Amino acid sequence: MHSRTSILFLIIGILLILLFIADLLTGPVSIAIPDLVAIVKGEMAGEDTHAIMMNFRLPKAITAILAGAALSVSGLQMQTVFRNPLAGPYVLGISSGASFGVAMLILGLGSLFPVQGFNNMGNWAQVIAAWIGSGIVMFIILGVSMRVRDIMTILILGILFGSAISAFVSILQYFTSQSMLKIYVIWSLGNLGSLTRSQLYVLIPSVVTGLVMVFLSAKLLNALLLGEDYARSMGVNIISSRIIIFVSTSLLAGSITAFCGPIGFIGIAVPHVARILFRSANHMILIPATILLGAVLMLLSDMITQMPGQDSQLPINSVTSLLGIPIVIWIIYKNHKISGFA
Repeated sequence: MHSRTSILFLIIGILLILLFIADLLTGPVSIAIPDLVAIVKGEMAGEDTHAIMMNFRLPKAITAILAGAALSVSGLQMQTVFRNPLAGPYVLGISSGASFGVAMLILGLGSLFPVQGFNNMGNWAQVIAAWIGSGIVMFIILGVSMRVRDIMTILILGILFGSAISAFVSILQYFTSQSMLKIYVIWSLGNLGSLTRSQLYVLIPSVVTGLVMVFLSAKLLNALLLGEDYARSMGVNIISSRIIIFVSTSLLAGSITAFCGPIGFIGIAVPHVARILFRSANHMILIPATILLGAVLMLLSDMITQMPGQDSQLPINSVTSLLGIPIVIWIIYKNHKISGFA
């Protein structure tokens, strides 16, 4: 079993590297492998080619890896905490909460300033707004889960929270200025390729911090998987454990939503794929497996969004939904006995 797990990690790692390279080469402008090798060596491969690679495709590929890892592991945590295979940042309304924070910044506060003044607010304002929005929804769900024990009820409430937030955002859109509305609509479609280097300098430490918290929470997640009573018998403080897990989830889902827009179904589908492939409920294995698989799926999604011969791209949220929904349907249809949810 140990050798099988190692082989799987090796295969997925190689696949991740190959897809990363393929994603760098995919786009409306053709870039040959020798040009990519020259850029890696620090040599000049043509001014336009170098600019496209360093200013657009490389940041986009890095963003895809970060987004896939962050959203997938967020879904893994939520499914474990709520012991529900359909839990995830998108379904539970966490992504909607992050969207609400960004909407308040763009449609609310942004409408009070000219567009240039809004752009000068800085990248941290956008990501902090998303953290606050996702954190509020997370802790509302936390409070509800302490009083309501029925897992399906919590899931339904999360969906209702997301719907209520969407309704409120629609009202904001009605009253906002046309310029701010355009900015928000473009953002809401989801895009991995719009991040600048300065935004990556905010996104990378935010996601890395969240992932470190997840790895540190692996033993807590294993204890919670066996039930709260067992976790208490092991000396686990349930309240503090949930807060740590919820903070890391808000940090991860909020950061990605802030810069990439709402991206659905990655957080639900990928943890199930990891459980099926690795045949394990141990989070020491599932966490790195989910991170790698999430990065692989997001790189694949990014490649699909490319429109050959055109400058336009498909919305990333549409592609991830088309990839993620069949996985979820297949899992439900096959009625797989996923360890921890049987």
